[in-house]
Amino acid sequence: MSSPRNQSIKKRSVRIAGHDTSVTLEQPFWECLQEIAAQRSLSINALITEIDKTSESQNLSSAIRIHILQQYRNKTKT
Repeated sequence: MSSPRNQSIKKRSVRIAGHDTSVTLEQPFWECLQEIAAQRSLSINALITEIDKTSESQNLSSAIRIHILQQYRNKTKT
């Protein structure tokens, strides 16, 4: 049986630059990613592709979490 901690982790398939891959994030990060994509009129795949292109991280899930953190930090500065 999975713990409540693991129940909030979601693995989803995404397409980046014509290649299918999977990304594992906690549900709150998926929700934040959807909000950011909607604010920028982008699809989730387009936003993840952009994050992947500009990230120095080799781990896409980590790069997405860092991007989300930076976006929300920028919001609190204004």
